[in-house]
Amino acid sequence: MAQEHILVVDDEEDIQELVRYNLVRNGLDVTVVGTGEAAVEKARAKLPDMILLDLMLPGIDGLEVCNILKHDQKTSHIPIVMLTARGEEADVVAGLELGADDYITKPFSPRVLVARIKAVLRRKSEAPADRDAVLKRKDLVIHPGRHEVLVKGKPVPLTSTEFDILYHLARRPGWVFTRHQIIDAAKGEEYPVTDRSVDVHIVGLRKKLGPVGKLIETVRGVGYRFMES
Repeated sequence: MAQEHILVVDDEEDIQELVRYNLVRNGLDVTVVGTGEAAVEKARAKLPDMILLDLMLPGIDGLEVCNILKHDQKTSHIPIVMLTARGEEADVVAGLELGADDYITKPFSPRVLVARIKAVLRRKSEAPADRDAVLKRKDLVIHPGRHEVLVKGKPVPLTSTEFDILYHLARRPGWVFTRHQIIDAAKGEEYPVTDRSVDVHIVGLRKKLGPVGKLIETVRGVGYRFMES
């Protein structure tokens, strides 16, 4: 079985070596670059299974790298985990709005880093149990096995987190889910979620789905539900 490939983007040599050592030690293939420009070039040349992306980079910064890759059909599906020393909610929210899947703040525990990366890789590789059960909700079609969403027959590019949230809601129309239930289903338990980060994903989903996005209803004081047909 081929090793999963991680692209690490950080301009600090000590961080590069710390991350490389711990990921390789845990059976992962690692490529390290130190600039945003190199990150975009490497990601396009050899599609990684995941990108660990520092936000503070020389040249184009991490948020711009995320924006470029998430708007490129070839690389939009690649999970991105942000690595930042700033730890400010505004930076985290900005990254999530651009399609990042997770974030880790510096300084970090190597064990926590590896655990979080493996959790992202596991979610990426795990197919739904009913992967052949295509969901059809009015003009919306969801192919779980293909990880594909169609609106009126046209594909809609979603991040892995957006897809997981939409699939979770659409599987049980009419059911109300809290924000923590939604994020647990999409990312697993113990994910450091804020109400704001869930709302950001929902806003992004509605925008990408167009008029169909209205099927995702806000239940004030509780969370969200997918409208019953």
